[in-house]
Amino acid sequence: MTQRADTVLASWAKTAASTIQRLERHNIEGYWAPSSADAVELVRSWMSDGDSVTWGGSETFKETGMKAALEDAGCYRMLDRTRVVTPEEQRQMWCDRTTATWFFMSANALTLDGELVNIDGNSDRCSLLLHGPEHVVVLCGMNKLVADVDAGIKRIRTTVCPLNAERLHTETPCELTGVCAACHAPKCMCCNVVVTRHSRHAGRIKVVLIGEELGY
Repeated sequence: MTQRADTVLASWAKTAASTIQRLERHNIEGYWAPSSADAVELVRSWMSDGDSVTWGGSETFKETGMKAALEDAGCYRMLDRTRVVTPEEQRQMWCDRTTATWFFMSANALTLDGELVNIDGNSDRCSLLLHGPEHVVVLCGMNKLVADVDAGIKRIRTTVCPLNAERLHTETPCELTGVCAACHAPKCMCCNVVVTRHSRHAGRIKVVLIGEELGY
């Protein structure tokens, strides 16, 4: 690791520590992992054989190696919504996912005061964050930290949505022009804005701040 990388990581660790304190005031658990590998080891230490696992459309879940590690372990019940086809299968998968032991996601933004900011289209991800699974693990690269909720929404509309639109080919203005138009297009990704400022259920939401830039 270079001197610059050491300096960045040390600074991030201090920022993470103060953010974690604020998360805990909001009844949300916070953890620091210097690397993706550390995050995988930490989260797996919480889990038990036979636990059911599901996830949202998170690039961070894949980039960290978390998804591959859980699949390769072979001891968890992996609930993958992309593997069902018929309406009946989809409905059963949704019922199974809402009662999963673990739900994995990232956040579109995390404020320094410990608030999660997310914008969603179908709102599968936000629905499971808000209610259902026993545990929610939010894997968050340090590039997701913002000053406040307004800065989080700005980040989402100027950075996150254009990149995701390009990845998913939504044909929304942010894909076609690269700029948010506050659209009502058929595949609009900004249908719901969710700010999680407090968790009523202690220990349910666990935010893992990772000392890397991850996801969008």
